[in-house]
Order: sequence, then structure tokens, then C-alpha cells
Amino acid sequence: MIKLLFKRLAQGALVVFVLETITFFLVRLLPGNPFLGERRLPQHIMEQLNALYGLDRSAIAQYFQYWKNIITAGDFGPSLVREGLQVSDIIAAAFPVSLTLGVLGMLIAIVVGIPAGMLAAWYKNRWPDALLMLAAMLGICVPAFVIAPLFGKTLGMNVPGLSVAGWDNPLCVVLPALTLGLINAAYLARLTRGGMLEVLSQDFMRTARAKGASPVRQLFIHALRSGLLPAVSYLGPAFAALITGSFVVETCFQVPGMGLHFVNATTDRDYFLIQGLVLCYGVLIVGANLIVDLVLVALNPRLRTQGAA
Repeated sequence: MIKLLFKRLAQGALVVFVLETITFFLVRLLPGNPFLGERRLPQHIMEQLNALYGLDRSAIAQYFQYWKNIITAGDFGPSLVREGLQVSDIIAAAFPVSLTLGVLGMLIAIVVGIPAGMLAAWYKNRWPDALLMLAAMLGICVPAFVIAPLFGKTLGMNVPGLSVAGWDNPLCVVLPALTLGLINAAYLARLTRGGMLEVLSQDFMRTARAKGASPVRQLFIHALRSGLLPAVSYLGPAFAALITGSFVVETCFQVPGMGLHFVNATTDRDYFLIQGLVLCYGVLIVGANLIVDLVLVALNPRLRTQGAA
């Protein structure tokens, strides 16, 4: 287990490093300039701004200076557009919002998606299976930018207390979390159904039925542990994506999370903010996948020998 942990940590660190390196050079190929607003600045002002933020140096020099600042001082740099704000301050303010939204969205996805997949597998090729998988397919096919306005129109404007935009009261999280949760519940339902169907067809399940095991015992005691493996594998990247925020959902509901900042930073060519958000996203997704790997090993001990190899 320890060897597997260190192996995954080394792989994750390499992935984050490569991701941040690619992002660093790609953002500088974006057309435009972070200092170009509605009115074009004089050339000497542009030169002074580039010198102030070190953008007048070569890309390679900027790259090594960027990593030096992170390693020695934990400095991700200033925002090039929001005067007086550091990237670390923006992420620190946005991360709790995205974390709250992501955790609630994932809880909704798990509570709805996994039981739906189990029920569909148990009633394979019968009407509950067809109805649940139809709903799951709709959740997968209908994009978030359609679901979000529908929830805003049908629920946000008719249910007292709910809000269609902003983050100024506790109920503001309901609609965006519901949107993200139901979308991911659709994927979880299909993955859970597939995993459970494979397990329910195994010989040991037929033996359990022959011995008179109740349906509840068959599902939760005999089949659940192995049947959830595909769904658990999906939870890692899905949870990281939910924490960092869905760009579409956060934009639709005007949630001040990391996703909304990423969209604005890309539009404004805010290099340091884009790099900081991508680095944060990379660390989160690597960490979430590491946790999922450990959970999978706990659910299936045979993976320990495969991971060690």
C-alpha cells in the first residue's frame, strides 16, 4: 500500500508539472494583452506595465522565475487585471464557495445516482430499469446551460427563498448544487447499473439466491462492494471538477467560484490567475484520483498486488 501511494504521488506530481508548464506557454500565445481595455494605452505605459510584471523578459526567463517564486515564497503572482489583488487571495476567496457547491453537488449525485443504478440493475429489462435509464440518458444528453435556466425558471422564480443568481444567502447554493448533482447522478446511475449487472451474473450471486438470501442482502451484502467499482472510479475526477466549479453552472447562477474566475481570467488574458487556477485544479484532480485509488484498493484487495507490480 505504501509503495502504491508513493508511486501515485510521483505520477501525480509529474502530471501537475507538465500541465502547468503547458498552460504557462499556451496562455502567452493567446491573442490580445491583459492591459488592453476599452482605450488603448500609450506605448511607453505599456512598456512600463510589462516591465513591472516581468512580461518584457523572454518566456523561458518568466517560466523559471514563476516556479522560483512558487517554491521559495509560495507566490503565485499578482492579478494583471484586478489591481492590488494577489492570485492566492482570489483563489482563497473562491475556493470555499466552489468547495461548498462541489460537496453538496456530489452528495446529491451519490444519493440519487447510486440507488437508481442499483434499482435499475435489479429490475433489468423491466419498466423501472427502462424509466430510470431514460431519465439518466436525458441527464447526460441535456447540457447544463439548458438545465440551469430551466431550474431557475421553474424553481427559482416560484419557490420562496430560492435564488436564481448570487451568493448572498444559504439557499443560493440549492439550484446550482441541484443542477451539478443531477447531471453527475445520471453518469453514476449508468455506471452503477453496469457494475451491478456484471456482479449479479456471477456464480456466487446465483449461490446466494439458491441459499435463499433476501434481495436486500443480495444487493447490499454480496453485490454492492464489487458493483460500485466503476462508479467509485468516476467519483475522483468528477469530485475535483465539481470543487473547481462548473464554468457553465457558475456563470448561469452568478456563483463567485473558481469556474467563474477562470472564465473571466481567460477573457481578460490574466496570465497569472489562469496559471494559478490551473495549478489548483491539477492538484485537486490528482488528489481526488489518489483517494479514489486507495478506496478501490480497499474495496478490491487484488489491486494491491497489481499496483505494487
